[in-house]
Amino acid sequence: MRAALLQIRVDDEEPVSDRVSRVLAIIGKVAVGEDPGIPVVANDDLASRGAPDVIVLPELWTVGAFNMEAARDHPVDLDGDPLIALGGLARSHHCVIHAGTFPEVAGADRFNTAVVIGADGVTRARYRKIHLFGFDTGEALELTAGRQECLTSTPLGETGLATCYDLRFPELFRRLTAQGASAFVIASGWPISRIHHWKVLLQARAIENQAWVLGCNQVGTHAGVVLGGHSAIIDPNGRCVIEAPTDIECVVLAEIDPALSGQARQEFPVLRDRRL
Repeated sequence: MRAALLQIRVDDEEPVSDRVSRVLAIIGKVAVGEDPGIPVVANDDLASRGAPDVIVLPELWTVGAFNMEAARDHPVDLDGDPLIALGGLARSHHCVIHAGTFPEVAGADRFNTAVVIGADGVTRARYRKIHLFGFDTGEALELTAGRQECLTSTPLGETGLATCYDLRFPELFRRLTAQGASAFVIASGWPISRIHHWKVLLQARAIENQAWVLGCNQVGTHAGVVLGGHSAIIDPNGRCVIEAPTDIECVVLAEIDPALSGQARQEFPVLRDRRL
């Protein structure tokens, strides 16, 4: 199967409504294998081989992962737009869309919530980010932490969801693996200042759990933070299959064999020796 990561540019100067319209247009082209109008990072001639089965967007791409003021001003109704439009694209082109995360309001609480839309256009999973970044400031101060891990079926296999700072907590990934995960998708807004952590942690989570890891980051500058790009797909043996550059908005395309996770676990059955 084929996966596409959309490494979106998120700058404060671009109005939210303009960014949403622009990204929807990019998805519409990527979903049918057309030229998206931005660079495509792919192995060999993959870019010309048709449409992806899974499309992934980054964290809080409508407002910017570090822009809590914009998150307050532009909450997203998870039963409204742009999810309705994304559902229409998924249904029309028969692809699964991990829509990234959105600023969700639920009563008195506000969450950073990931949404996965099935190929029938119906929402299949929602995951509220458990580990909030900021050390009592920013997201950690403004938002409510989720309490439930999330596993959903995608063309990747049983897929565990995580968001950005979650990547630093291996316990989440091991719990998802114990529940049957053979792949992880991580929507992120990871800054350039710590991008070396991002790259190592993606590989670590893949190696530890012998699972596919798809990490979709963003680029641009918002709330004074420069984002670091390097969206990547890591195979269950920890090899980087494809990686985006640091500062370019682009589409990352790669072929994925979901069976490789099971093969890795059978050939090197380290998980069965776990004692703690």
